[in-house]
Amino acid sequence: MARNMLVDGEWQHNVSETSDDGDFQREESVIRHRITEDGVFPPEPERYHLYMSRACPWAHGTLITAKLLGLDGITVDVVDPFRAENGWQFTPEKTDCTPDTVNGFDYLYEAYVHADPDYTGRVTVPLLWDKEENTAVNNESLDILRMFNTAFDTARDLYPEQIRDDIDARMQDLYDTINNGVYRAGFAGSQDAYDRAIDDLFTALNRYNERLAEQRFLVGNQLTIADIRLFQTLLRFDPVYHTHFKCNVKQISDYPNLHGFLKDVYQLQGVADTVNMAHIKEHYYRTHPSLNPKRIVARGPDMNLAGPHERDALPGDPLGLT
Repeated sequence: MARNMLVDGEWQHNVSETSDDGDFQREESVIRHRITEDGVFPPEPERYHLYMSRACPWAHGTLITAKLLGLDGITVDVVDPFRAENGWQFTPEKTDCTPDTVNGFDYLYEAYVHADPDYTGRVTVPLLWDKEENTAVNNESLDILRMFNTAFDTARDLYPEQIRDDIDARMQDLYDTINNGVYRAGFAGSQDAYDRAIDDLFTALNRYNERLAEQRFLVGNQLTIADIRLFQTLLRFDPVYHTHFKCNVKQISDYPNLHGFLKDVYQLQGVADTVNMAHIKEHYYRTHPSLNPKRIVARGPDMNLAGPHERDALPGDPLGLT
């Protein structure tokens, strides 16, 4: 894979993210500040801003979490789903995109450089921003999910303290096999690397389909941030990953329990409003010319996410969200 990054303030193109044997290796996020009572970033929701993309699964998960937790004080800007040579950009004239309402930047990398003139690394979404200090707080999606739940007074609890170890273990497994697994397949640099990724991915999908046969959600008896992490990948699987990333052994619609789970979470109050399938498709099919040189956007499938799922008959409490 190739991607863009800032190195000593200069925009670099076509930086490899695969190992010598072809395995996709995602760089870790580096802006990892925390919201704490006694720190630089106090727990005041109205002072924070989320730069995000509706196309990106990692960013999408943070928006869903904020919505379900009732964190209406956190403001949001949405970048263009098409990531061009200068990275994520603001194109307010485009449907469901916004300007940068905090800093007036044209490109997201300007926010990174504003926060740290010597920044070196990937320019990614989500990016959590402190409007009072006018600087970046965190660009690691999982950190943001946890902080949204633990740092603020929220309408509900998606990360209960008594089962956090189980949630964290589940999210790590999801990341290794499914969340990042689709990228390992799509950006594999060799047949062997692709085969390893596909084996891991579909072994995990089979396992989670079985797990969800007898319980409504992944951990305990309620919706948690682990479910949001699974949802963000399942949503994109049939329309994008199946074709674009060559994850075509099966579709999610072939798995009755995973498909029902996908529809169940989609139909929770407020979740559907966060979904923009046009943004998702445009981003993937038009942003990776090495995978899709003609940048033709695949048309299907019809996912019928608003259809019946019958998951409410299973043990598990969605916290009154339906």
